[in-house]
Amino acid sequence: MASLAYVRDDKLAASTSSFNEKLHTDSEIQKLVVPAIADFDDPNLDRDAPLVEDESPYPEVRSAVANTDDPDMPVSSIRSWCIGIIWAILLPGLNQFLFFRYPSINVTGIVAQLLSFPMGRLWARFMPSVKIFGVSLNPGPFTLKEHVLITIMATVGWSSAYATDIVAVQRVYYDQTYNFSYQWMMVMSTQLIGFSIGGICRRFLVAPPSMIWPSNLVVCALFNTLHSQQYAGVGTRGGLSRERFFAYAFTGAVIWYFFPGYIFQALGYFSWVCWIAPENIVVNQLFGYQSGLGMSLITFDWSQIAYIGSPLATPWWAEANVAIGFVFFFWILTPILYYTNTWYAKYMPISSRTSYDNTGASYNVSRIINADKTLNLELYEAYSPLFLSTTFAMSYGLSFASITSTIVHTILYFRKQIWVQSRRALSEQPDIHARLMSKYPQVPEWWFGVILVTMFVFGVVSIEVWDTQFPVWALVLALLISFVYTIPIGMIQAITNQQIGLNVITELIIGYALPGRPIAMMMFKTWGYITMYQALQFTSDMKLGHYMKIPPRPMFFAQVLAAAIGGTVQLGVQAWMFTNIPDMCSPHQKDGFICPSTEVFGTASIIWGVIGPARQFSKGQIYYGLVFFFLVGAIAPLVSYFISLRWPNSLFKYVNFPVIFNGTSLIPPASAVNYVPWTIVGFIFNFVIRRRHFSWWTKYNYILSAALDSGLAISVVIIFFCLQYPRAGTIGENTLSKWWGNTVYQHTADAKMTPLRKTNGTFGPGTW
Repeated sequence: MASLAYVRDDKLAASTSSFNEKLHTDSEIQKLVVPAIADFDDPNLDRDAPLVEDESPYPEVRSAVANTDDPDMPVSSIRSWCIGIIWAILLPGLNQFLFFRYPSINVTGIVAQLLSFPMGRLWARFMPSVKIFGVSLNPGPFTLKEHVLITIMATVGWSSAYATDIVAVQRVYYDQTYNFSYQWMMVMSTQLIGFSIGGICRRFLVAPPSMIWPSNLVVCALFNTLHSQQYAGVGTRGGLSRERFFAYAFTGAVIWYFFPGYIFQALGYFSWVCWIAPENIVVNQLFGYQSGLGMSLITFDWSQIAYIGSPLATPWWAEANVAIGFVFFFWILTPILYYTNTWYAKYMPISSRTSYDNTGASYNVSRIINADKTLNLELYEAYSPLFLSTTFAMSYGLSFASITSTIVHTILYFRKQIWVQSRRALSEQPDIHARLMSKYPQVPEWWFGVILVTMFVFGVVSIEVWDTQFPVWALVLALLISFVYTIPIGMIQAITNQQIGLNVITELIIGYALPGRPIAMMMFKTWGYITMYQALQFTSDMKLGHYMKIPPRPMFFAQVLAAAIGGTVQLGVQAWMFTNIPDMCSPHQKDGFICPSTEVFGTASIIWGVIGPARQFSKGQIYYGLVFFFLVGAIAPLVSYFISLRWPNSLFKYVNFPVIFNGTSLIPPASAVNYVPWTIVGFIFNFVIRRRHFSWWTKYNYILSAALDSGLAISVVIIFFCLQYPRAGTIGENTLSKWWGNTVYQHTADAKMTPLRKTNGTFGPGTW
């Protein structure tokens, strides 16, 4: 039986020939078991299932990714570079413009993935087949690999670069307007240091077959559907073709979102129990979606369900870990803490993204700072300590636990995998996709090293030449934290589709190390957290290229170029906006450019950089007890590890404490409406349907996820630009906006964020 892989490389053929000689019949190929797929107890792998030589051992991967390759398919063409650069300019620029507006939207990468498909087809049809310097303008039909390369260029920098918020906060809050050189070097450094770290770590996070990166499978399934790719992993189930199924689901998703997104918004916040008893505070706290714990269970809005990621893409065992963490910490522990008035909680909503003073009002940081934005201790002591809602405080504790549990979990479960992968070549991976990719010239490690050194120099120049109060040793420490955590967090994300964040721990460290320096706090957080985040974003794209058989070197240049273009465009758009839009970032800006993210970022810089964590978490302070979550996080993985050693076939092999602690890390700004329906949908599709109707799940699950995500993205764009942005958002202001279906959820104690106990004067400690 011929190999399913289409490979013309003699060396690869030679390396597999001795292996194939041991096979006597076609049926023996189907029964072959390949050892050492993962060097840890991988919950995604069914070790009892027969494995096939030329297939991934993971059914999720088989259903979404073709196990073949055509090395002669055009990839790095003039067409792909031109369309890719257009999207690398358009998407970051548009999103940066909308970033400062409220209400706003993000034009996501899936929009570029969909729209670049007809662009490529039109280019192939109408562009003349002339050559420039020997390269054809029209190499023929628009190919799958060209489409992948274009999409990766579009998505590398589609969202606002984190460092642009530093520039905005410096300008708005601290009256620091430094020149474009400073801004550009800082943005490039924070974006591309992450890329270099991701490249260095790719042997651990990309090459191993166990690093499946579930979210990429949805993207792969959509690519293969758009290009009508046929491959064995789809299965033999009859019925609708994938293309037709996607078309129907996509059309339905576009039309449906007009209801929860515009016509009948209560479908999104379907807190039906609160509508029955709108003034009952306890009922609203338990069943509400906006400031409650979400026991109403239901929403009909895919944007709410998929806010924390598509539940169809995440393995059920990982979703179950998130659900366990949510139920225990937010449905059991949070009510206990709240109704016993721990941390004076009854004077605040049970769940809120706002910080409060001792009167129950939002904390007014302007009352405790001097003109130069430093802390005035006398004003602070005369005003109030800072209070957090119970869920907000709980999220800090869980973040502390996730930091220590990640390191302990990695040592216990992944130490052998890391050691083996550090010495294993790509061609030695027990996986068809790695063997197919091994025939392409790889990117040398020193290429990533050059970018790392260059971007580090950019970072040093930006913090030393301009007054940032951020020393070089702090930059090095931030990068060390990011580098140390990239592999552990990346392995957990690649397996579970859940990423542990470093934002809280970096704020905590710099708040103690350099108190009273808000600019330094923002920079440390950016280089310490966003560097890791960018590293994993680039690594995820590398895995997408790995699945779709994109040669690594064109992939390298596409990622670097797109990141540089995207960051530069965003800075240019931002500079233009501050120069040409009157009252930019003012609360009453007439066009809605009030800069909500800049306000949150600036307030955080004051809370963590000016007030500092010492006044929140040190011994004797209100939230000192949360520090013990560090200890809980270190001990918990040991318990599950030793239980799984004693009873290896028990459910404890699926327990992942970093995911349990971190799965709810998006609370706030996320709330129960984003977690409870997400878990229910995940259970239905990735447990019930996957078990009972596996052939349907294999063929349609990821396509359904892609269709729902795509339809939502297109519908959001249509609603925003056609119904909300024109006429300053006044379309339907006195008609559609006021009917019951768009107002019922707003007239509840949940929506009003009503606390259980009203203040008579002030609450809290007498001194602080």
